[in-house]
Amino acid sequence: QVQLVESGGGLVQPGGSLRLSCQASGSIRSISAMGWYRQAPGKERELVARIRGDTINYSNSARGRFTISRDNAKNTVLLQMNSLEPEDTAVYYCNADIVPSSGWHPAAYWGQGTQVTVSS
Repeated sequence: QVQLVESGGGLVQPGGSLRLSCQASGSIRSISAMGWYRQAPGKERELVARIRGDTINYSNSARGRFTISRDNAKNTVLLQMNSLEPEDTAVYYCNADIVPSSGWHPAAYWGQGTQVTVSS
């Protein structure tokens, strides 16, 4: 059983910072990519940042303010979010492409989501 567990969400004032963490656990053969998506009320889920090997992709809204990093030894992905704006308020979901020990093909796994609220 593969799981993604997120932490680090919360309430922050505009201009503040938060760091999200996501750790994959369970019977894992390999992880090819890890990233963060978010979904605001009434909107579709959208990519925030994703890392695959040495390749990193950011959404236009995240670029320059957010930094994604990965600790392969700990199967962990971090998202450092600075200069937060009210428009960043959303549920943030961790995503990873994982090959489980029981198989040979990658599948997409999702965390349960963590709420980020930016408000004064």
